[in-house]
Amino acid sequence: MKPIKSNTTYPNLPQRLFWDFDFDKLDWDKSYRTVIERVIERGTKTEWTEMTRYYGKNLIKSTLKNEINYLPKYAIDLVEQNFGLKRTQLKCYKKTQSRHQHWL
Repeated sequence: MKPIKSNTTYPNLPQRLFWDFDFDKLDWDKSYRTVIERVIERGTKTEWTEMTRYYGKNLIKSTLKNEINYLPKYAIDLVEQNFGLKRTQLKCYKKTQSRHQHWL
């Protein structure tokens, strides 16, 4: 799903979330999956609000369901609380459940 352009050229998010990117050259539309993943994992409530304003709930939910391969448990809990999704709907949770754990 392609992101919908917002009124601003980019979301008002801090550089600290994207330490491994050239922040000034970051393509916010092409990198939506990375941005959503970083904000969910490491962002504050204010940054979650800004992410939602820029990308919209529909794109975020679709990305969580179909594209993001990993989120830590605490982030999955936050997604459930904030986006009304069940963990079983998330691609990252399905992948975790299908991974066989070592029996020792």
